[in-house]
Amino acid sequence: MTLTAPESWHASLHRLQRDGIPHVLATQVTSAGSTPREPGARMVITLDAIFDTLGGGTFEWQTISAARNLLQQQRFGLHLEAFSLGGRSGQCCGGFVNILLEVFPGAEAHVAIFGAGHVGREIVNLSAPLAWQLHWYDSRSDIFSEQLQQQPRLGCHRLGDPQRAVSELPPQTHALVLTHSHDQDYALIAGLIERDDVASIGLIGSDSKWSSFQGRLKRAGHDAEKIKRVRSPIGRIHATKLNNKTPYAIALTVVTELLWLTDTPSLPETRGLAPDAARALVDDTKTTQS
Repeated sequence: MTLTAPESWHASLHRLQRDGIPHVLATQVTSAGSTPREPGARMVITLDAIFDTLGGGTFEWQTISAARNLLQQQRFGLHLEAFSLGGRSGQCCGGFVNILLEVFPGAEAHVAIFGAGHVGREIVNLSAPLAWQLHWYDSRSDIFSEQLQQQPRLGCHRLGDPQRAVSELPPQTHALVLTHSHDQDYALIAGLIERDDVASIGLIGSDSKWSSFQGRLKRAGHDAEKIKRVRSPIGRIHATKLNNKTPYAIALTVVTELLWLTDTPSLPETRGLAPDAARALVDDTKTTQS
């Protein structure tokens, strides 16, 4: 279902970039003949919503379709679409437009932090400058301050049913389990290891805690290979225990570990449009002005 939202393109662009949601900025860069809008018209497109308009009609829906195909294929960067309003788009205007599609990936990674205690807060603070979308959970009421909830790319959630919370995580999320309750930690781990599309699973605690959890998981019938997916304790850099047990120091090692886990090959560098596409834009502009 597509939602046509009342939010303007510039307001939605700011919000989507702030919240790390994949989106496309579509800009009409040139036009010739009769067209619904003039160059400079913009709209923003996500997988389930559109903001503002390029004038409507078939060519706009073709633009939306092209943008969503690029999002689904993760073809980030700049792309140029050309529309003959009497040909490709079947509109009666008879004009011609070039639409520049700027495809933004949103967050580089999704990280779920279960627990808003001292270590959880330090992890959130240290992660703030990074392009990660954080999903922060805690079962205690009023644990999240208003100031924290204003942080970009941070969603604060009340943790009710651990299984439901796990089921709602986006695919390829990196999960960190560090609640104030061992029972909650166990329920979360039991749910996370059954999701094959979770990117990584980390559990805070001692070796004895993890040994106890492993025994419970095995007795509950969980597969041994799935249990091995859990890192515990988290933040153990190069298999060395950290003597500094302050929340900040622990969080620092956890975020460092996450940087390694989320380090994926960079997207192809985009310095602009391909020469042929840029040349076509210049030629179209000259034709329009002549």
